[in-house]
Order: sequence, then C-alpha cells, then structure tokens
Amino acid sequence: MTITRRESLTLASASIAAATIPTLRARAAVTDVPTANVKPLEYKLEKGAELRVLRPAKFIDPDEVYWRENTKKYTDATGIPVRVDFISWEDIRPQTAVVANTGAGPDIVVGFSSDPQIYASKIADMTDLADYLGAKYGGWQELSVLYGTKWKTKDWISIPIGGGAGPVVYRQSWVKQAGYDKIPDDHQGFLALCQKLHAAGHPFGMSLGHALGDANGFASWLLWSHNAMLVDENGKIALDSKETVAALRYATELQKVQVSGNLSWNDSGNNKAYAAGDIGMTFNGVSIYYFLKTSPDPKLQQMAVDTQHQLLPKGVASRSPMSATPMNAMVFKHTKYPNAAKDYLRFMMEADQYGPWLSNCIGYWSNSLKAYSKMKFWTEDPKLAPYASGMDTPYYDGYKGPVTPASSAVTANYTVVDMFASVVTGNATPEAAAKRGAQQAQRYYKS
Repeated sequence: MTITRRESLTLASASIAAATIPTLRARAAVTDVPTANVKPLEYKLEKGAELRVLRPAKFIDPDEVYWRENTKKYTDATGIPVRVDFISWEDIRPQTAVVANTGAGPDIVVGFSSDPQIYASKIADMTDLADYLGAKYGGWQELSVLYGTKWKTKDWISIPIGGGAGPVVYRQSWVKQAGYDKIPDDHQGFLALCQKLHAAGHPFGMSLGHALGDANGFASWLLWSHNAMLVDENGKIALDSKETVAALRYATELQKVQVSGNLSWNDSGNNKAYAAGDIGMTFNGVSIYYFLKTSPDPKLQQMAVDTQHQLLPKGVASRSPMSATPMNAMVFKHTKYPNAAKDYLRFMMEADQYGPWLSNCIGYWSNSLKAYSKMKFWTEDPKLAPYASGMDTPYYDGYKGPVTPASSAVTANYTVVDMFASVVTGNATPEAAAKRGAQQAQRYYKS
C-alpha cells in the first residue's frame, strides 16, 4: 500500500457519504456534560462583523465536518459570516508568524501548544472568556492552564481547544506472539519487546525527522521517561545531564530495531506504515484507529479489531510521561471585530457544539475542559481510554521550566529532535549531542 496519511483518511471518508458523517453520534450526547449555572457571557457584536479563522487541517473527517457545521450554526445564529481555512500542520506555524509580523490576515489563528507565548504582545486578552468557560464546564485541564495563561499568572492569552495525545498504538496479536499481554512499562522491557517485534518482521516505528507532532512527542518521551528535561524549575537549561545522555544511549539501541526510513518521516510516516502492515507498534493519535475502523475493507476492519492503545511506558518516571499537542486559539489585536472573534470561540466551546465535535473525533482531540471528560463515548469504546486523559498531565514543552516564547521556539525548531537524530545516526556521541543541544536551546532562552 502506497498511501499517505492524508490519502488514507480520504479513503476512509470515501466509504461514508458526506451527508451521513454528522450522524455518527447523536447530538443528544451533550446531555451527559455536567454544567454549572453560570451567568451567560454576552459580547456586544460589532456591526458588519465578519471573521476569518485559520486552523490546522483535519486528520480525521469529523474534525473538519463538525467544525464547519458548528461554524455555519454560528453564522445562522448571528448573521456573521465566518471563513475557515484549514492548512497543514507543518504550515500553521510559518503562517502564524506571517500574520503576527504583518498585522493582517485572519482574526483568529488556532495554533499549537505554546505558540501564543511567542505572540503574547500581539494577541487579545482572553481572561473573561476563559473564566466563563472554566466556571461553567468544571474548570480547565492542567495542560490547558499551562498553555493558555502567561506563566504563573491568571491572565489568559488563548483558548485551548483540545489536545492531540499520542499513546502506544499496537497490533495486540503480534505483541502476544512476541510473548507479551501488554506493553512493558520499563525501558528494558520495552526495548526487548521492540527487538522481538523486529525479529518477527513487525518492527516499532517512530519519526525522528521534522514531524511537528510525532517527532517532538517521541523525543520528549525519551527525555521525560529518563527523568531528563529541557529546563529546570528555575528556568535554567538542563539538557546537558546524565539523564539526557542515558536517553540518547537508549534511543540508539531503540533505533537499531526500528523500521527503516523513520528518520525522514513527517507526521504521515507512521500512519502509512501501520496501515500497510509494515510496523506493529507506534505512538500516535487516534487517526490510525479511526481510519481502520471506518474502512469498507474487511481486512482493515479486522486490523482495527486487532489494534489496541496503552499509555506510554513510564520508564523511570513516576507516571506515564505522555503529553498532548494542544490546538490553541488566539485572537489577534489587528482584528476589527474582537468581540465577534471571542464570541465565536465561546460558541464553539459550548456543549451543543463542542460535544458532538469532540465525540465524533473519537479521541483524536482530548478535551481541554474537565466537564467533557464525563461524556459517555470515552467509556463506550474502552480502546479510547488513553486519549481521555491527554490534557490531564504535568508534562509540556520546556518541562520543567516556564512556558515562554523560548520553550515554544525550541520545539518549533526541532532542537531536541535533532539532538536525538544526530546520535542515532552516529554523527555525534551522546555526550557531545547533549552539550550541543543545550547550547542551541540556550540561544532561544537568551533571545
């Protein structure tokens, strides 16, 4: 099979008529969202308002279908036209930079993670909206607060929409053939499993290329599972450490039994390889499972039955060091319609809209507000359980230091990913790579 990640999902969508997608889950599902009796937040909408929204492209069809449907509902309710442009994950950050630097373009940009920290001086304060949503929907998940506020303040600069988590995705029959009932939680056990899967022709596969979600997530897991970190609690670069060296050595051993070609993968590489049967295990969002589950091909449907999910191995950490890549909405100050922009985001986060969007994405986005954890779809399919806690985590870009423009820049520029890639390819020793990575990170923290 020579399909890309996006092509694979197109194949899935072709099996379902577009008109039927909105009925995957009934809108009645929102009745299981507990809400508090909070005074409505009413913005005075600007006369003649119209909005343009820029956000990441879908990886599963319901993400875009429901987002567009909810946007149309907003226009029908308010008369405000809203144009939504979906662009690739790799392009969202460069486009955000253009918007910020020119002071023109979309009113709302739904970026990633700590991107709002980079543009804090150019985006609107969102505290009133965040406080309202938090009070009504049980408060914000820990990762939402970290990424939505200025560090150590209660000032909100963005609205976290949801987070894309990446637990272990694996063929349970192949793992059982290797002698395991579940994925080992320790480093040596996980490596041993990967060695056995490789010997059986079903290797592990993760990107160490410039893949925004997958490579950064994999590199972060390698660090955090060894109790290594980019920055310590005092904001000092901590990458040059014995823990980082241990993580680099471990990555080298793991690379020996990974599928070939993974070093050049973007965010589509592991999806393609898994669907083709070239790998038996990876770390990923729910998009793989969704594609297999909704395919008209009986063989792929059986692969979905055989696919299981589990939290990432702890290694020597105290809990699974799994984080999420949040979609994080910013309203830029150049907008002529700030009230309409904030009201649009309020509308999209309310249960009548957010509930169907979230549940039909079946875990591709983890909820940012706690009340949505109570929705029944999280337990109706037990395979979704690891995604339910995607944003309920203390791990984040720049862990354990402050969330700043510097931590976002290190992630955006693949500093940690490139550090690991240099070692597993034999171009640097672990010790030299750790020092080099720390030096490169320091440049961003000084700027």
